Amino acid sequence: MTAAEAASFPERLELHGLRWPEIAEGSDLVALLCAEDLRDGDVVVVTSKVVSKSEGRLVRGDRAAAVVSETRRVVARRGPTVIAETRHGLVMAAAGVDGSNTPAGTVLLLPVDPDASARQLRQGVYARAGRNIAVIVSDTAGRAWRLGQTDLAVGCAGLDPLLDLQGTHDTHGNELLVTAAAVADELAAAADLVKAKTSQRPAALVRGLARAVLPAGTDGPGARALVRAAAADFFGLGVREAAVAAAMRDDPAALDRFPRRADGDPQPLDGLVDGWLGSLLPSQRDHVRTSLAATPCPHAATGAAAWTLRTAVHDNAGAGVLVAVGGLLERGNVLAAAYRLFGHDLAPAAAASPWARVFDRCWHER
Repeated sequence: MTAAEAASFPERLELHGLRWPEIAEGSDLVALLCAEDLRDGDVVVVTSKVVSKSEGRLVRGDRAAAVVSETRRVVARRGPTVIAETRHGLVMAAAGVDGSNTPAGTVLLLPVDPDASARQLRQGVYARAGRNIAVIVSDTAGRAWRLGQTDLAVGCAGLDPLLDLQGTHDTHGNELLVTAAAVADELAAAADLVKAKTSQRPAALVRGLARAVLPAGTDGPGARALVRAAAADFFGLGVREAAVAAAMRDDPAALDRFPRRADGDPQPLDGLVDGWLGSLLPSQRDHVRTSLAATPCPHAATGAAAWTLRTAVHDNAGAGVLVAVGGLLERGNVLAAAYRLFGHDLAPAAAASPWARVFDRCWHER
């Protein structure tokens, strides 16, 4: 779809909610679509929930365990809330695992391959009814910096999901450098207005955008094309998790290794000594001893949690070891700040030879 074609889009679209019976494993979604008054060029938006149910993705078990199984990477965690990257590359709450509108003791997982699901529906309709339609599989997600949820495309077939306007010009002659319309996401969000989550309308028909529908036999790149590559993602980690990753030398998985408090948040400093020592060269590690303990800190308020990291450096250690140890302590500051802890240096102390340099750093709650 070119910019010129986009400029000729209609000024009005029609949205029709499609009422379907309860969907179960093996339900024939193609037959349900073919029973509708479809025309060439229509776009059908189907919720991932009914696609998952028809594909047998309703599973018994604990939701938390299902989230773990569907997670490729934890992006952020606050108590019981987990924002995770799925194996599809989507970043969603609970890795897209859905516990609503399902029988007790069950949860619903996203389709294994939502793009493939969209292709099967599109191709099935063409084979049975001879109608060339586009299909979007949608799911609900929150958005950074915005309250509320909206639907977005997790699967797509028969439609270019992204309209890249780079290199075109606006009405004032300014060249557009980065403008790209997420057409599939926009259609998914618009369709959600007529699907209504509690009214047995799990699908919607969008009419008036036939120009955007690809020819039969051409499915397009799918919704996967909308997933931003990690290298280009400025916000791939939560604020706290980004600080943790920096403190652990870009190891986002470090967060999952921390012991958990009763509220589900990690203990921010426990268990880090091995990770810090592991970042030193073997030749440096032999010259350093560290210990981390919950120790009274003179700067901490009464009853506040406090941790003291004691780092002893061998008398024969060279400048490189001292610099490396300083780096460890500064990374500890970054990590502590991520958990709103405050740090203080305690006076370096002498130790029995040959461990002559001892550095104490205290972090505490305020």
